Amino acid sequence: MKKLLFACLFLVAIATQAQESSDFKTETIEFIKLTGAGAAFDGAIAQIGYSVPEANKEAYTKEAMATLDALYDKIADLYMEEFTQSEIKELVAFYHTDLGKKLATKQLSLTQKAMMFGQSWGMEVGQIAQKHN
Repeated sequence: MKKLLFACLFLVAIATQAQESSDFKTETIEFIKLTGAGAAFDGAIAQIGYSVPEANKEAYTKEAMATLDALYDKIADLYMEEFTQSEIKELVAFYHTDLGKKLATKQLSLTQKAMMFGQSWGMEVGQIAQKHN
């Protein structure tokens, strides 16, 4: 009888933990989408599919969009290793604010511009290194 009770409690604990993990993953994916990643992925799909003939565009887009769930899962796992569920909830709340929405709309553009600055800076530092060789 004790073994049966223990087994039942164990199963309930596992089910509860699985539900919490599922909720955490769902919240993390929501956060990722709120950051503007979804728009960036949509843009990438459109850009990559630019050369797809118009007759095949709908099928291409449908198939490419179907790959996003797996991508979101992988990215969510990365965030879940670095942030607690409570922290993700705070980030989601932030991205629902006006400031968070503004950041989400500007993040991709700012990151792209910053990468260009970084590349230019890297070339400059490379020239300095060559000068000292």
